[in-house]
Amino acid sequence: MIQTLKTDGGVKMGEMLKVKNLHVSVEGRKVLEDINFSMDYGEIAVLFGPNGAGKTTFIMTLMGFPKYKIEKGKIIFKGVDVTHMDVSERAKLGMGISFQRPPVVRGVSLKKLLNIVGNGIKEEEILQYAEKLNLISHLDRDVNDGFSGGEVKRAELLQLLMQKPELVFIDEPESGVDLENIVLIGEITNQLLGRGQRIKDPKKSAIIITHTGYILDYINADKGYILLNGKLQCRGNPRDILSEIKKNGYRRCFTCQ
Repeated sequence: MIQTLKTDGGVKMGEMLKVKNLHVSVEGRKVLEDINFSMDYGEIAVLFGPNGAGKTTFIMTLMGFPKYKIEKGKIIFKGVDVTHMDVSERAKLGMGISFQRPPVVRGVSLKKLLNIVGNGIKEEEILQYAEKLNLISHLDRDVNDGFSGGEVKRAELLQLLMQKPELVFIDEPESGVDLENIVLIGEITNQLLGRGQRIKDPKKSAIIITHTGYILDYINADKGYILLNGKLQCRGNPRDILSEIKKNGYRRCFTCQ
């Protein structure tokens, strides 16, 4: 069942993230309007929406990138108001992000970056996960320099595995990735989020942006949302939402709006 969204109340016990009345602009252009969103510890939420709807803006704002200006509203993470915190402060609190199109970082090897984000993590652990992600030969190369689409996505996951965030934002994990890579990415993402175990990790949560929905073949998401014209319009079972989008596109959401 797909439902239109209503405004939530205050923060409740068990909530990891609470977004209240969020309005965001980018370079003077309003992109997000009156966003109210919440998720509990251990939840995985999937965000759908057409191109230009504001999906990436939403997670980049949650992560604290300065280009995304909060005009109004609050972001509460683990009971802490992070609305005006910078990226590094949010990362220290337990947020992490995998970009849709991460930049090339010349002069910094992937291994050096992993040591930085891992904050003294043991080399054995770096090598263990690099081997799982078929990235051993990339450790001494500059970050993302000459990497294929699949290699870039796997390198992003490797960084998150070293950082060990509690809340992860993943922007289109299937983008530019072949079917062989999406299987591996799905499996490792499950491990990152503590979903590869019999009992899910109650502390690991994620917001995943997807266009194709392929990632849902590998990750058992809890909730799905549709972002349309800068507003959250619908909520429901992510597989039901994906099925509706495949049949009718976003026409029904425009009707609700």
